[in-house]
Formats: sequence, C-alpha cells, structure tokens
Amino acid sequence: MNPRRQKTTVALLLLMTFAVSQVTLAIGLAKTEVLPEVPAPAPPPIKAVLTTKGNRPITVNGSQVVSGATIVAGSVIETPDLIGGTINLGGLSNLEIAPNTKLTIDFDENGNMRVTLVRGCATARTKQNVIAEVDTEQGVAGKTDPKRKGFLGVCFPLGATSPTVTVAESAGAAAAGGGILLAVILGGVAAGVTLPFVFRGSNPSPSAP
Repeated sequence: MNPRRQKTTVALLLLMTFAVSQVTLAIGLAKTEVLPEVPAPAPPPIKAVLTTKGNRPITVNGSQVVSGATIVAGSVIETPDLIGGTINLGGLSNLEIAPNTKLTIDFDENGNMRVTLVRGCATARTKQNVIAEVDTEQGVAGKTDPKRKGFLGVCFPLGATSPTVTVAESAGAAAAGGGILLAVILGGVAAGVTLPFVFRGSNPSPSAP
C-alpha cells in the first residue's frame, strides 16, 4: 500500500473513531440527564358559601347577606331571631348556625375550621381527615376526630355558665341533633337559664336549618 494512502486511511479511521465516541458520549449523557421535577399545581382556594333559611338575610362582618354569599376566613357572623344559616366549605365540612347566634369562623384550604362561639348554637360536620374545633370564651369546647367523619354541636346561650357540647360519629349524627337540643334545654333548666331562642326557631340538628 502506498505510504501516503496508508497515512490518510489511518487518519480517517481515527477521525471516525473520535466522532463515534462523541456521539456515544452525547447519547449517554442524554439518558442520564435528570430532568427537573415539575411542581404540582397548588390546590384551588376553598370557597365557603352561605345558605340562609328562606334566603333571608343574616349579618356577616356588619353587612346583610343572603344565600350564595362567599364567606372569607375570619368573618364575624350573627344570625337574628328565627333565621339560621349554613356555611359549606367546599364539600369538606360545613357549619350550621342556629338563630340568635354570634360567632367567628376561620378555615383553611383543607376544610379545617375553627369557630369561636360568642353565643348561641353551632353544629359542625366534617369528612374524614378534616378537623372542626369550636371555642368559647372559656377555651376549647370540642373538636372532631380526623380519623372519621365528625359531628360537633356546641350551645352557649347568654347567661350560661358553660357550653353544652355533643360529639358523635357520623353513624350517630342523626340522633345527635335531638340530643343537643335536649341537652341545651335540660342544661338551661339546671342552670336556671331561660332559653327563649330554643323555642323561637333554633335548629341545631344536623338537618338543614
């Protein structure tokens, strides 16, 4: 073989070997490259919607509102005589407010709620993994168990020395509503407290007000 041609052939072989090695290296890097994880989209903010009995107005943060109003966390809610309301937290939990009740409600995007009951009656119902807590001026009155569906009813009428609390699992929630009303009446009688709101349309049972 001609020495010049031999050198040219060797040079071409070396060039081809180098090119193949570069391609192989590029493919290997492409396979081992770790793509950045795409963060999961943030859950949409929970929407708390009010429904009032007979679509009649109640007071939220000093304004009169009716069914369909959006309730924000930290709202101060006051119901008049004979008119109650329900706040639905995205289907995860809800709060039923009896007539003649004043409270503040706080909640998060998971449907967890904390209610500060000033007076009257409020009933919270939650799904599993959701917590509802009701406080009074005396501290925590009750809290649901996140391990199961929860039912928590608290009544703290004016003049009462302590709140009446009923906690039940979902299976017994239907019977618990009547228990709350009976407990409020008996508790009021025992404490010497008159409870006119109980007989003027209060409906703290788990059924819609």
